[in-house]
Amino acid sequence: MTTVARRLDTHPDAPPAARRRGYGRAWAAAPANALYLVLLAVPLAIVAMAVTWLVFGLGLGILVLVIGLPVLAGALQVARGFGEAERALLRMTDFPPIAAPDWRRGARGDGRWARLTQPLRNGHYWMALLSALLVRPIVAIIAFAFATIWIVLALGGPTYWYWSPFTRNGSAEEIWVPWAVQHLFGGIDPDPDPHLWASMLYLIVGVVFLGTLPLVLRGLVAMHGAVASALVGRWESDDLAAEVAGLDASRGAAVQAEDEGLRRLERDLHDGPQQRLVRLQMDLAALERRAAEGDAAAVAALAAESRGHAQAALDELRALAGGVAPPLLQDRGIAEAIMALAAASPLVVEASVAPEATASLSPEAARNLYFVVAELLTNAAKHAAALSASVDVVRSGAEVRVTVTDDGRGGAEPRPGGGLEGLARRVQGLRGTLQIDSPHGGPTVVTAVVPVSA
Repeated sequence: MTTVARRLDTHPDAPPAARRRGYGRAWAAAPANALYLVLLAVPLAIVAMAVTWLVFGLGLGILVLVIGLPVLAGALQVARGFGEAERALLRMTDFPPIAAPDWRRGARGDGRWARLTQPLRNGHYWMALLSALLVRPIVAIIAFAFATIWIVLALGGPTYWYWSPFTRNGSAEEIWVPWAVQHLFGGIDPDPDPHLWASMLYLIVGVVFLGTLPLVLRGLVAMHGAVASALVGRWESDDLAAEVAGLDASRGAAVQAEDEGLRRLERDLHDGPQQRLVRLQMDLAALERRAAEGDAAAVAALAAESRGHAQAALDELRALAGGVAPPLLQDRGIAEAIMALAAASPLVVEASVAPEATASLSPEAARNLYFVVAELLTNAAKHAAALSASVDVVRSGAEVRVTVTDDGRGGAEPRPGGGLEGLARRVQGLRGTLQIDSPHGGPTVVTAVVPVSA
């Protein structure tokens, strides 16, 4: 999932309409932002600090004992929980969602002790602890103070004329109003009604604070979000580690699929052409003996039989070679090769290959996708009792999508050592995915999605 950060476009060259829409969105988000800053963030920060300090201090106190490490790990788990709560509360504001960090990093082994102490080896837990113990309370209190001041002045300033008679101190107004008017407006005499001047001054201040209120609230929420992103959010190293792990898994799947393909080829050669060639060798030996005896009829019969075995072995070798990499695929490309597969299939196959889908495919990706289509059509004919099928190859963004549909009896699912599992590994080796939708009774829809850069 790609998250696009939303922001207010304050560039001076931005169209006025765009700036107005951004200001309107800031006002729309102001109630939720104010609720988060004034009523939710501070209580959560205080509770998180108190509970985490309690558990963490207990763990430090008994660290010399064996149980000290699990208690410290428990404190880190508590900090993680409060970090997750912080990310969840931020979702109610207009701050972009914060991706979850990789809490599983640092895992070593499957033992109970290794699982229990895993948080101690994960930097995300320690950053969450720092957030709960120190950073979040400071940020929450500062943001609370600014938000409260801004809200009070934004709401109280314009309405000062209404509520001040119930609480105002006339002598205080008589002291500060003349001073303020003198410094703001020069020689204007604030008498005889200081309250009127006080109401006007509060109105001016209130309008300024009211106009900037949604932007200030958004800025304070952004401060919260930036701190949360740094301390309890996902790091770039998490994405890099996930990508490396995915590449390792893809490489392992590709090697395993290639190994299974070689073993399958070896088995097919042993059970097919090799047996034909052994029989051909025996027939030629018998033919040699019959020729020495001068039995022309037997020689002719053995020669015809040998020719049949040789032709059968040749056909089987061609079929095996076609399953690996047919010359048509290398010479004309995957589009022509898939069309040839559709024409040669015993099923009625409708094939559609978009030119832009295969233009940028690497030879390795083209060969593997060809093998996937060939295997799926073979399975549909041999195992699914299908009568017709369709092959669609399209491009979707940076991915190539190959969909094979048949009208067979369905019920296809990957099994250990089975053909579909081998296809899944082959596609995974291209950093892609294989999706199988095969309800009982059909139809079966298998979709392979691989990146164009595979």
